[in-house]
Amino acid sequence: MNRREALSAVSWILGGALVSADLLVSCTSKSPKVNDLFNQDQVAFLNEVGDTILPATSTPGAKAADVGSLMAVMVQDCYTKEDQDIFIEGISKIDEESEEMFGKKFLKLDAKQRTALLTAIDKEQREYMATKKPEEPNHYFRMMKELTMFGFFTSEVGATQALRYVEVPGRYDGCMPYKKGDRAWAT
Repeated sequence: MNRREALSAVSWILGGALVSADLLVSCTSKSPKVNDLFNQDQVAFLNEVGDTILPATSTPGAKAADVGSLMAVMVQDCYTKEDQDIFIEGISKIDEESEEMFGKKFLKLDAKQRTALLTAIDKEQREYMATKKPEEPNHYFRMMKELTMFGFFTSEVGATQALRYVEVPGRYDGCMPYKKGDRAWAT
């Protein structure tokens, strides 16, 4: 076998491996469902809600931490069926309130309109929670807001760029000096 025949044989073998690998990947393409409760569009919507709650400033916002994906997992794995239903219904309620307030869906709003809408919903949620009896269900926006904060500040982005993070902090110092304007510690 000469060099040209050897290269041709290797090309056929590698080409077959690449084609086979491509077929395997296309057979397992991503489903539009993220989990049993949420699809990709709902996760993208939750990322936008989260980014309105915690927008990017000098540090990244909630969307950079992909809080929508965390919300989808937490709601499916940790919430009761009743809270799951309320949370998922809340996605539609945000769009309904957006239509009522601005005549268009939440994702079509500009940043100021999104903030105004979520501020109004947050005010409603605070009033509801202040008068809520223990047996009454939680408010959907309260859950979204809590998961946004939790998801962001426990993410790598939030812990390392919004908070101060030391991988191995050393000894425990319970009386650490704090200067006004310092970021809180993640560790």
